Amino acid sequence: MAGGGKGLLGFEVTPGMRRLGSSVLGMEAIVAGLVTPVAIAVNGVRPSLAVTAGIGLAVLCVVAAGLLKKPIGYVLGTLVQVIAIATGFLVPAMFFLGAIFLALWITAIFVARRVEGVTSR
Repeated sequence: MAGGGKGLLGFEVTPGMRRLGSSVLGMEAIVAGLVTPVAIAVNGVRPSLAVTAGIGLAVLCVVAAGLLKKPIGYVLGTLVQVIAIATGFLVPAMFFLGAIFLALWITAIFVARRVEGVTSR
């Protein structure tokens, strides 16, 4: 299980997947943290709800990035993408930004697997 091995999800976690995935989640954590003041100041969301959603999502991004050595990190990362889109109910721009991060997440996984598969031949 040197490269993380094949887990319950049936795919091998590669170093490229971890690098690209953690980059996406790192950028997303910053955006998620910035949802909090926008939700409060612009959209009039209660501060307790805005902090829970924005900072909670940012923390989930960091936790998911930390777990990317194992397949469960990719499950959590995918859940983060769904939650990011759902924060669009608090800040409508997050529907769009969440969709962009979902596309980046999917691209990071598949591009890294394809590139590393080609270079290992």
